[in-house]
Formats: sequence, structure tokens, C-alpha cells
Amino acid sequence: MDSALKRGADVSDDISAYDLILKNKERLLSFEEPTRFIFSHSALREGWDNPNVFQICTLKHSNNTTNKRQEVGRGLRLSVDRSGNRMDRSVLGENVQKINLLTVIASESYAGFVDDLQKETESELRERPKKATQEYFAGRTVQVDGKPVKLSETQARQIYNYLLRNDYIDDDANVTALYRETAEYAPVKEELKPIEAEIHRLVHALYDPSQLAALYTDGNKTKINENPLNERFYKEEFQKLWTAINHKYAYTVDFNSEELIQKAIAHIDSELFVSRLQYTVTAGSQAEQITADQVKEGSSFFAAKSRTETLRTAPQSTLRYDLIGAVAKGTVLTRRTVAAILQGIDASRFALYRQNPEEFIAKVIRLINEQKATMIVEHICYDTLEGRYDSDIFTAEAHKVPLDMAFKADKAVQDYVFTDGSAEKSVERRFAEEMDKAEEVKIYAKLPKGFQIPTPVGNYSPDWAIVFREGSVKHVYFIAETKGSMSSLDLRPIEKAKISCAKRLFEKLSNGSVHYEHVDSYKSLHDMISF
Repeated sequence: MDSALKRGADVSDDISAYDLILKNKERLLSFEEPTRFIFSHSALREGWDNPNVFQICTLKHSNNTTNKRQEVGRGLRLSVDRSGNRMDRSVLGENVQKINLLTVIASESYAGFVDDLQKETESELRERPKKATQEYFAGRTVQVDGKPVKLSETQARQIYNYLLRNDYIDDDANVTALYRETAEYAPVKEELKPIEAEIHRLVHALYDPSQLAALYTDGNKTKINENPLNERFYKEEFQKLWTAINHKYAYTVDFNSEELIQKAIAHIDSELFVSRLQYTVTAGSQAEQITADQVKEGSSFFAAKSRTETLRTAPQSTLRYDLIGAVAKGTVLTRRTVAAILQGIDASRFALYRQNPEEFIAKVIRLINEQKATMIVEHICYDTLEGRYDSDIFTAEAHKVPLDMAFKADKAVQDYVFTDGSAEKSVERRFAEEMDKAEEVKIYAKLPKGFQIPTPVGNYSPDWAIVFREGSVKHVYFIAETKGSMSSLDLRPIEKAKISCAKRLFEKLSNGSVHYEHVDSYKSLHDMISF
């Protein structure tokens, strides 16, 4: 801050600086306020409530544990966005700990304090629920298609019965060895399919110690794990596959715009629903005995009664939206085409824009893209460009997961394979383990996110490049995408379109030498390629 100094003084006593730091939190957190660094003598002690502290650098040596707790406590808060909404698991999902990360650049006096604080935190967290009871699942927030959803009492009961029926928990709701050691879980009921992965994430959290280990890290350690390409990458067999696929591509799509307009109009009229703003008033009383986990989960109060009202009059806003421009950008269509679609939808559907503009725009973009996705596959044509992907993309990707949680591979082009999802039980992890043991597999690679295939509904990165032993299977070179289900009905339209585009690309550009499929396990892949 540019605070004025009195003559003969070397420290500003500008009262506005004090008010900004300690009183005017909204202005301090706004993008318009240029202040980014605060040098403080005592502001970080008890009383200063600023949720968006991500770095603290200590300049003064101190042995006062209470002061250290107060200072670190400034950064151990859930951050907020520009509208004041807490960035918790219900909003960020699996990224909650990546965003809410506090870095302390500390003096030597902090070493013992931080060590004790981390041990204390871990000790308290080990007292978290360890039984897969109905109560454990009820009210938990899970992600469904990227949106936070709370599990209902009915869903909690269905999950509990599923675990019990398959002997995944014992009579006391403890997770059994069968669940921990199984390679493939029994299918859940149809109504639980959208949250199947989240169910297993919640069960893993009951017994997986790595969930605690990931909560804090040593800031002095390198943030990028060294995982260089090994000699298998340079073998002739893999180089043939890599040379065949590492082109950069461009596509053209030729379809009737009028057909897309009419299909998009019909789809929006049929599927568009925009929620009205609502508010709920709940009255309740606190339980006589509560745990720390109940307080964190917000379940320490028993709701006596609640009332939900719909906001009939939308709040006035001076914010202006470029509706056509926003939809055109999200769908990669011309403004003329977007305007024709919006003009054609039913007046009652278009009126929903007034009650919730941002949700209206997001859903219209999704619905139009879904119709695009169904039309483009049969009309897309790919061509190779002069550029190629360099081998550096394999090592450019930064993995924050420790090497001891990655899969140590014997046949991959890198010594460690970093898979998505749970380190132990994800579809990708099991696929890599099974592939590494298979005699017919010679070399494989987990393709990096930087290897992308352009499609009209967004860039797409396939998962695996595989070289089989010649003579052992029908197809020597294979590109595979691992999904939790083989059924195309379980894939979202846009995801299904990306996979279909990739299949057409490899069919054309490899002259039939490279085959592509999406699979749910190595067994299903082996069934496709066996003689």
C-alpha cells in the first residue's frame, strides 16, 4: 500500500492501512484491491479472520507456541470465492485439498512446532469414523457429473445393504479383508450406478492410511517426481507404434446447420430445466453428545422442522450477460446459429433465463453440445499436420502423488505408472497391474494428458498405448481407453462422441495397423484381441 509517512518517521501510521487489513475483509479479498503482501507484527494472531491466506513467511524467531498456533490458524481455513462461497468438498470435490493448501516458509524455531502439530492432527483424524454404517453414509457429499450431491437416508441404507450382502462389511459394519483384497467389486443396484465410484471412495477413506498422509507434505521436497523414459520407450516395437500415432491432427466436420438447429431446439424444449432460487429455514437442537466429525459434517444438530420457500421475485442485478456470445463460445458455433436456436425454443423455456441466467447458459451449452455430439461422428474427417508430439510430453506432466503410491511397472516405458482414481482400487490401477503380468504384452505406456486428439466437443486424451507380442494376438498395436463400464448407455453423450471420434481417427490414419477400443478391464481387452 502507498501509505504516507510523517516527517522524521520511517513507519506509516496511516489508519486506512490498518482498517483495510483488520476490518475491510471484502475489499482486501477483491480482485480490484492491488494489495497482495502484508508485513504484520501482530495481525495474524487471534482476531483476524481472512480465509484466503495461502502463504505465510515467518521473519521473526519465536518460541511462543500459542502465537504460532494463531498464525498458522490464519491459513487453515477453507478459502472463499469472489462471492463469499466456501470452497469445500461439496464445491471442489477431489480438488478440495489441492486448492486449500497452506504453505509456511518457516524459521528454524518452527521445526519442532510443525512436527508436533502434524502428529496431533494425524492423531485426531485417526479417530474419524471407521465403520461403514448407514449413519456414516447419510448426508455425505459426493460428486455426480461434477456436481455435489448429498446422499439421502434411502441411498445410505442401500449402500449399507450392498456392502453387507456382498460380505464387504461384517455384522459390526467393519470393512472386511474381502473388500480390501478384491480386484473387482460386485455391481451396485441400477439406482446407485451414478455414484458407484464415490461409494468406494467413501469406503476406502475408512481404512486407507494414505488419506491421512496426503494431508501434509514437506515443502522442501521437490514437487515434481522424476519419472524419466526408460530403455523400453526406445525399443523398435514401441517406436513403430509411437511414430504411427504421435502426429498432430486437424479435423473437418460437414453437416447441415439447419438440422442441428432443429434438433437442438427440440432437445432444449424437452430437457431444459432451470431451478428457481430458494431459501430454507431450519430450526433444530444440538445433540447432548457430539464428536468432532459430527461438527465438521454439520450433523451435530437434530432438525426439528424446516421450511423451504421459493424466491418469486428475482433479485435485481446490474450485471449484463452476452447470452449469444457465451453460448457461441461454449458450443463453438457461430452467433448466427446460436441466435437461430434461441429464437426457436419455446417462450416458456426462454423465460427461464430471467430467473437464473448462469444456470440457463450452462445448461443450454450442454444440451446443444449433446446434439452436436450425436451428429458429428458420422461426418468427421481427420487429417495429419506437419507437427508431431515430442517424447518430452511423457516427462513434462507433474505428478504430486508420491512415487511409493504409483504402480512400479516392469513393462511400461516409464518405471512408475500414475493412474487416476484411488491409488489401490481404480479401474486404471487394476488394468496396469493385469497388463504388467500378461505374457502377451511386450511394452505399454500410460499416455500423458498432453497427448490430445481434437474433437468438436473438446480435446480428448486416450489412456494407453500397448504393444503385444507378435503372433500371440490378432492386433499387435492397440490404443485403449479404460472406463468403469463397457456399455455405451453408461457414457455421457459428449464422452461417447469423443471415443467415437478417436476410433475413426485411428481407423483411418494407421491404415488398420493400430486398433482402438474402450474397455473396462484387461480381460475385456484380451477377449477382443484373442484369436
